[in-house]
Amino acid sequence: MFKHARLKLTIVYLGIIMAISISFSAFIYRIVSYEFQRRVDEIERRLELRRYGFLPPPGETQLFIADVKEARAKVLYVLIYTNAVILIFSSAAGYFLAGMTLRPIEEAMDEQKRFVADASHELKTPLTSLQTSIEVALRDKKITLREALFTLSDSLSDIKNITNLTSDLLSLTKYQQNKREFFGRVDLQDVVLSSVKKISPLAKKKKIVIKIISKAPEIRGNKESLEKLVTILLDNAVKYTPEKGRIEVNGRKIGKYATISVSDTGFGIAKKDIPLIFERFYRSDISRSKTNAGGFGLGLSIAKSIVDIHKGTITVESELGKGTKFTVKLPSD
Repeated sequence: MFKHARLKLTIVYLGIIMAISISFSAFIYRIVSYEFQRRVDEIERRLELRRYGFLPPPGETQLFIADVKEARAKVLYVLIYTNAVILIFSSAAGYFLAGMTLRPIEEAMDEQKRFVADASHELKTPLTSLQTSIEVALRDKKITLREALFTLSDSLSDIKNITNLTSDLLSLTKYQQNKREFFGRVDLQDVVLSSVKKISPLAKKKKIVIKIISKAPEIRGNKESLEKLVTILLDNAVKYTPEKGRIEVNGRKIGKYATISVSDTGFGIAKKDIPLIFERFYRSDISRSKTNAGGFGLGLSIAKSIVDIHKGTITVESELGKGTKFTVKLPSD
C-alpha cells in the first residue's frame, strides 16, 4: 500500500515541479524569441536602406537571419536539455521526499497494528478464563451456592483485570498523543506526597517503608499526569519489593532540571531486560517468576509517554537481588 502511495506522491511532486519548470522555460523562450525577432526586424530594416544607395555586402541579410535562427534553436535545445535534467533529478528527489513524508505515517500504522495485536492478545486471556469458568458453572447441574459464589467471585476478578487493562490502554493512547494541554506550575513535592498517599495502603500490606528524603521543586507541567507517573513508579517498586523492604523517593533540582528518583530493595532487573522494560506489555521472566503481582506491562510505557510529553528523560539503574532505581529528569525552567 505504501509503495503505491509513495509512487503516487512522487508523480504528484514531479508534476508540480515540471509544471513550474516548463512554464518558466516557456516564459524565457518567449522573451528570448521576442528579442531575437526584434533584432531580425532591425537588421531587415537597416538592410532596406540599399534602396537609397547604401548596399550591404552580398549575402549579409541571409547571414544575419541564419545566425539569429540558429541562436534561437540553441536556446530551445538548452531549455529542453535543462528540463530533461530537472525531470531526472526531480524524479529522484520526489521519490525521496515522498518516502520521508510517508515514513512517519507508515511507522504510526505499524505501531497501531502492533498495539491492536498486543491488546487483543492480552484481552484474550482474561476473557477466555471468564468464559470458561461461566460455561463450566452452567453445565454443572449440581452446583452448590458456595461454588456458584466462588465462580462469581473469580469472574469478577477477571472483569476487574479487563477493566484495568482497558483503563491502561486508554491512558497509554492519551499520553502517546503527546499533548501538552493544561500545563501550568506544578509543585513536585505535592505530586510526590499525593502519589505516596495512594500507594501507602499497598505498601502497608507488605510492611514496606516508603521514605521521602528531600523536597522536590516546582516545574511547568500537568499535575494529573505527573501524579500518574510517580504513582506508576511507586506501584512497581511495591510490587517487586519483598515484604519489609524499603522504598526511597528523592526529589531535587540540578541546574535547570528537576529530578525525581524512586529506588527500592526489590528483586532487580536483568541487564538484558532493561532496554525492553518501557515497551508495551513487556514483563521480564524474573518478574513473572518471583512475584504474583498483577498488571499487563503497560505501566512503564505510560510513564515513558508522560516523561516524553514533559520533554524529560527516564533512566534505570538495577542490580539483581539488590534493587532498582528509576530517575526522572524534567526541565524546571
